[in-house]
Amino acid sequence: MSAADVIRVQLQWVPQAQFAGEISAQAQGFYEAEGLSVTLVPGGADIDTVAEGSAPDGPEFTVSWLPKALAAVEAGDSDLVSIAQVFQRSGTRAISLKDSGITSVEQFRGKKVGVWDFGNEYEVTSGAAKYGLRAGVDYERVIQAFDMSALLAREIDVAEAMIYDGYAQILEQHNLATGRLYEPADLNVIDWNVEGSAMLQDAILARRSWLSIPGNEDVAVRFLRATFRGWMYVRDNPGAAINEVMASGTTQGRGHQTWQLNEINPLIWPSPANIGTTDSALWEQTIRVAIEGGVLKAAPPAGAFRNDLAARALDAIVGDTKGLGFVKGTAGFTAGGN
Repeated sequence: MSAADVIRVQLQWVPQAQFAGEISAQAQGFYEAEGLSVTLVPGGADIDTVAEGSAPDGPEFTVSWLPKALAAVEAGDSDLVSIAQVFQRSGTRAISLKDSGITSVEQFRGKKVGVWDFGNEYEVTSGAAKYGLRAGVDYERVIQAFDMSALLAREIDVAEAMIYDGYAQILEQHNLATGRLYEPADLNVIDWNVEGSAMLQDAILARRSWLSIPGNEDVAVRFLRATFRGWMYVRDNPGAAINEVMASGTTQGRGHQTWQLNEINPLIWPSPANIGTTDSALWEQTIRVAIEGGVLKAAPPAGAFRNDLAARALDAIVGDTKGLGFVKGTAGFTAGGN
């Protein structure tokens, strides 16, 4: 196997069901079948994954939220280009406790609003800006940990959370007021998809300079093909996929990972234009919201995303690459996510 076929994939976070497609592609031998030796590089709370993936000697592929990558490119700190859009919907939510009475974005005024750092806060701050609310002026922007502890301790009024992670973290804990696990009725949830300010999240990116090296586009096509097959496998075999996630080194319990995968699949499926294809309308919405929210100064130039490599990968895949008949499963909550 040549050195060009040995590749690394920078994950946005630690191994978990968010990356089940890559994990299963590796476990099922899809990468090996494409002549690739793949290492999945974990992210973490103190890792700027876009910076890691942008380094000249960094991983060949990066899984990242699109806005933070585009901001780095605009600042001249990166030459990443999106070569596949896996998530077709946003998983970001704004969560508050029911007794806070915060049921709309307008009610962020005068409140402590928790967000994550490293560019993960853009959906929240851009969503607030849509209502004329400025961080540091109309509300206090608080950098929260990547958990829900600050919200449950009432150190913040609103928390940024992923529907597949932070939301479940709350519902896996006991409510001291009731002696039972928290329930959905105990929470207020604001969905940025409904607000119209959602931005594209988990994309697969590669450095433009790396792609320009002869032979590397072929490597990218083979990597995408195997990854798409991985996500198709996850959609059709969620139970087996959870076993593979649990064996990947995740630190969270089976209950949490089962919930997570059940929420991840609907972010991908259905993919009406085929998995991995960037929808131009969703791209334009992401750019519009990013500009309105001050994330970007201007729309990126042509070529910031490309669908040709994904199209070449899809041409050789046998099976359902759209998932138009996908139906979300069910998953409950377990104490501590166990």
